[in-house]
Amino acid sequence: MVFRTLLRLTGSREHLDDLAQDVFLRLYRALPSFRGEALITTYLYRIAVNVAQDEWKRRRRDRDTHVSLSDDTSGWEDRLPHPDRNAEQQIEEREFQQSVEEQLQRLSHIERTILVLYHQEERSYEQIAYALGMPIGTVRTHLHRGRKKLRESLQQRQTRLQQHQTRPQQRQTHETGRSATCTTNQ
Repeated sequence: MVFRTLLRLTGSREHLDDLAQDVFLRLYRALPSFRGEALITTYLYRIAVNVAQDEWKRRRRDRDTHVSLSDDTSGWEDRLPHPDRNAEQQIEEREFQQSVEEQLQRLSHIERTILVLYHQEERSYEQIAYALGMPIGTVRTHLHRGRKKLRESLQQRQTRLQQHQTRPQQRQTHETGRSATCTTNQ
């Protein structure tokens, strides 16, 4: 039913599996708020229509990024973005994710648990409070403190990396300047 509906609404088999998965994921997340006033199939159809509408918007956005190759303002390579990230961007992203995971492990157990539940599991304050047996205000406090500690530790790490990257350049400049001085003095 879902595949057929999505196929009819989008008119394409491209990304059909991903779209269907999105429908079922949204259904799963929405089940706690399902009141039972309508059939579950009605609810499922509504979700499928919403997913199809999101797909239409994505396609329109992709289609509307036209570039004129005859424009002489810059090279055409600069105006046509590559669809994938380059190797350097992928490495930076992977390193950042690894850094976040490392810094998460340094937080207190409760701060880490709440951050993961809220940001990665997309749970509401109420759901987290219920699951952990604590007041909503306490959940918010731990979430705020955890975010702050995570942000500060990531900023400190970034500062250390930037300092480390500038040191070899400074040494190289210093050594180049010294060798140039030595050769002119001879």
